[in-house]
Amino acid sequence: MRLIKLKEVLHITGLSRATVYRFMAAGGFPMKVELGGNSVAWVESEVEDWINEKILKRDDEK
Repeated sequence: MRLIKLKEVLHITGLSRATVYRFMAAGGFPMKVELGGNSVAWVESEVEDWINEKILKRDDEK
């Protein structure tokens, strides 16, 4: 299991910071993990699963 910081989440998803937090608030994106202090990260496999769900949804709509 690997934790990734926001910069990497933004890079691999192509989303903006505001969009990631908006999707999280709506329950449509993996939740962050509080690491202590002001440090947070995301579980890489959960972000990858979210991306894969988007791809599957796209393919199902064809």
